[in-house]
Amino acid sequence: MNFIQTHPVKELGYNFIEREYIPKNEDEYYLRNFQNKSGIIYRALTATEIETLVLNRNTSDNWNNILVSDNFDAGLVKNCKFFGLVRIGNLQALYKEFHNLRLPVGLYNSTIISCDLGNNICIENVNYLSHYIIEDEVMIANVNELANTNHSKFGNGILKEGEDEGLRTWVEVCNENGGRSILPFNGMLPGDAYMWSKYRDDAELMEKFKIFTEKKFDKRRGYYGHIGERTVIKNCGILKDAWIGSDAYIKGANKIKNVTINSDAARMSQVGEGCELVNGIVGYGCRIFYGVKAVRFVMSSHSQLKYGARLINSFLGNNSTISCCEVLNTLIFPSHEQHHNNSFLCASLVMGQSNIAAGATIGSNHNSRGADGEIIAGRGFWPGLCVSLKHNSKFSSFCIIAKGDFPAELNINIPFSLISNDVSNNQLVIMPAYWFMYNMYALERNAWKYLDRDKRTEKLQRIEYDYLAPDTINEIFDSLSLLQKLSVEKDGSARVSNLENSDRNTVIVKVPQAIKIFKELIFYYAASCILNFIKENNIDDFDTLKKLLVSKVQRSHWVNIGGQLIKTSSVFAFKNAVKDNKITSWEQVHQFYKTEGEKYEADKLQHAYTSLLEILNITGKQFSAEIFKKLLLQSIEIKTWMCKSIYSAREKDYNNPFRKMVYDSTEEMNNVMGRFENNSFIQTQLGELDKMKKEIKSLIKKLKLS
Repeated sequence: MNFIQTHPVKELGYNFIEREYIPKNEDEYYLRNFQNKSGIIYRALTATEIETLVLNRNTSDNWNNILVSDNFDAGLVKNCKFFGLVRIGNLQALYKEFHNLRLPVGLYNSTIISCDLGNNICIENVNYLSHYIIEDEVMIANVNELANTNHSKFGNGILKEGEDEGLRTWVEVCNENGGRSILPFNGMLPGDAYMWSKYRDDAELMEKFKIFTEKKFDKRRGYYGHIGERTVIKNCGILKDAWIGSDAYIKGANKIKNVTINSDAARMSQVGEGCELVNGIVGYGCRIFYGVKAVRFVMSSHSQLKYGARLINSFLGNNSTISCCEVLNTLIFPSHEQHHNNSFLCASLVMGQSNIAAGATIGSNHNSRGADGEIIAGRGFWPGLCVSLKHNSKFSSFCIIAKGDFPAELNINIPFSLISNDVSNNQLVIMPAYWFMYNMYALERNAWKYLDRDKRTEKLQRIEYDYLAPDTINEIFDSLSLLQKLSVEKDGSARVSNLENSDRNTVIVKVPQAIKIFKELIFYYAASCILNFIKENNIDDFDTLKKLLVSKVQRSHWVNIGGQLIKTSSVFAFKNAVKDNKITSWEQVHQFYKTEGEKYEADKLQHAYTSLLEILNITGKQFSAEIFKKLLLQSIEIKTWMCKSIYSAREKDYNNPFRKMVYDSTEEMNNVMGRFENNSFIQTQLGELDKMKKEIKSLIKKLKLS
């Protein structure tokens, strides 16, 4: 039975906060007054204004509780019901227009309960508007319910006074059993979500993170909902316990409940038709359109959900797009792409710069008795069409998976690999360094694309987009240790074990080519870092360079913390600082990210130099001008073959007869695809090669290496 309470109508709009939660010497409006920063000076209605309001078919339980500003025009309020204390700013004989929506300034055909309304707002056909602070120039039309409760949390994982722990909102990322749950909060970064979900063996750290979240917000009951200036809301169903920033645009949404929508003039967020958002945080500059369902979620800035996407119990990193498909219990780092209605991503950690193809089933529990399986995918993860994977599986960086139903769990610890299920021979096939052999164009272009599309205005985390970085170089070293020990057949293949949980063969192909490429990549990485260091510091002799280059006995280990690469030693020190109360808030955690980001280039240079010495099997003392000159010349050769690979990879699209057969003429193909010789990305790469040649030639002369 529905329990419907009955109260005297004279109490409607009052007693928003229960008496027991109101501090001594305060009234129920004390938090409302604290929140209202409009600066409007309110006054009581005049007798003439009350008469005008009554003539315009308005009612109030008490006209003395309707307060207005000096430039209030009572003639612009018609057919409204007012309950409780309502404060209204300037209303002038104007109309507002936004995207062909034209509304007169004023309040029309609405029920308004205990709200503060800013200057020159347009409110029309809002059936129930309760306990909101609405800022200047807001337009709201045709909304069924826009209400706020006294215990609103706006999507944050906190509790208000007197609430039971069972009411707390957790987001169950990475694992369906909730064992990696995190508390969402406004301003949460991918690094926060990762460390909270990952270090489950450190109970003290977990408790500190929970305390940080609790400290970030006020537990007091009685905060009003908020709609920022110039926000437009039209043709919506229910908006309840929502905090909405300025310049947002919400049209046709079915339901938005317990949600923060961050938005401002520079980073406008939008929610479109048929969307339902419950228990979540929407970052700045986000777009949510056409039937999206998001429940228990965090959506980082400048990301998109479109065309019926479902995002449930998941964290979506910055600059990502999910459309059509379903994502459950997943933590996704920045720059993720997933565009297909029949793709499914569940119980996974996806470390960014990823692309999920149509028909991909990532994280389905084929072989588990309980919901406790996980998929861990390094950055650059590209499962192909109709890929199906089993729990538990783990992939190194930049793995691409060929179409297929993989029958057993996988542990692929070789980066840049093509992974295939060879059904005819009943074997797993791994091709290391695939991208460099066959699709250099896509690899290089993606690195450029992700950087170009990073729209964050506040870059608290320094995201690494280059495919050659400390994490991938360390994986390459580990792969070389494996590959160089293999017994290689005449065809360049070798058999291995422990990459698949099965008794069938696992074959690594093109082993000699992969070893050669991996070594060259280490040389190129080191040369690139040292060249950048020389240019930034205007170094003009080799001895000075050598003194400034610092190596370590061992290569540093690194962790991908939400897309930001941080040394493992720094993460270890960070965790201790949290437990020792040297870091006591999320703001200080974010400062840690900024500090590590500022150190990154120096740490990366040290890692690159140490990697160079290791691959050359020399010490820092043995690093000579002659070796450095050889490295520079070798880097030109490597960059040259990279550019040739980029060129040839794209050229195939123009020369392949099966690609050309859909065009009746070359002119038709060029008009559809663009002329190959006009490809701006390829031209940029060739230009960078020419520039590099000139810089190295000049540098060899400048440092007197010849």
